[in-house]
Amino acid sequence: MPTEPRPVDRPDAGPRNAPVFVFQVISGAALLVLLGLHMVAQHFIVPTGLRFYEDVIAWLRNPVMVVVEVTFLVVVTYHALVGLRAILFDFGFSERTERRITLLLWVAGIATVGYGVTLFAAILNAAPA
Repeated sequence: MPTEPRPVDRPDAGPRNAPVFVFQVISGAALLVLLGLHMVAQHFIVPTGLRFYEDVIAWLRNPVMVVVEVTFLVVVTYHALVGLRAILFDFGFSERTERRITLLLWVAGIATVGYGVTLFAAILNAAPA
């Protein structure tokens, strides 16, 4: 005689974490737009299908494009790390461990975005004008 599965008390399903997952949905929608813009601008409208180094530098010299690409970096990093956080929280860790996981992921996200922005700056500063 099969038994009904018992409902699981999910610590990540309460109102405390609702804003995180609302922003997860918003970042997913933003990713569709930003990824589409990136693919069209970097691959589809370029005759060779891929920009050469000089073309990328010229593209990134436009401040609007830097904002778009950095926004893309921030949104994809946030979306990925919140998804990883949700997967880790499914293991049912204690609240203290969940706070540590969240802190660790924040540090990883800030480091990732910082590294990406540093690379943007280094590439633009190293390129001849």
